[in-house]
Amino acid sequence: MNYQFYGWENADVSAIEDKYCDIKTPWNLYDALSDIWCKETCAPRLQAEWTPENKTLGQCSITAFLVQDIFGGKVYGVLRPGGNYHCYNVVDDHVFDLTSEQFGDEKLVYENNPEQSREVHFAKEEKRLRYEYLKEKLEERMKKLS
Repeated sequence: MNYQFYGWENADVSAIEDKYCDIKTPWNLYDALSDIWCKETCAPRLQAEWTPENKTLGQCSITAFLVQDIFGGKVYGVLRPGGNYHCYNVVDDHVFDLTSEQFGDEKLVYENNPEQSREVHFAKEEKRLRYEYLKEKLEERMKKLS
């Protein structure tokens, strides 16, 4: 299957966390999250623009830190206009961004970006709560499938 997220061709890393039994690769996680991402998991400043057709809009940091939970690696951020960072993952030299589709044809630069800290991101309670909600919904989905 062809995916549209950045780095999908090389996202062949294995899960280090077996809590999510059916999530073995980032492709599996993308498939699962495609049914979970919603307006409630979208960043508040972007919720008015969120649609099912642009399901990855405003989902980057919470998704990237969930990827880190499951696959390890590091989270990096591309500085965006307005001073926010768009988060993506690097695991064992594999660079991928499950939420890159929100930018359409815009090409982001995925090199020489600063590492992102969950402590800094989750200092914003709304973001931490969205991350916990996303995680909870993924866990619920996994229970239904098992």
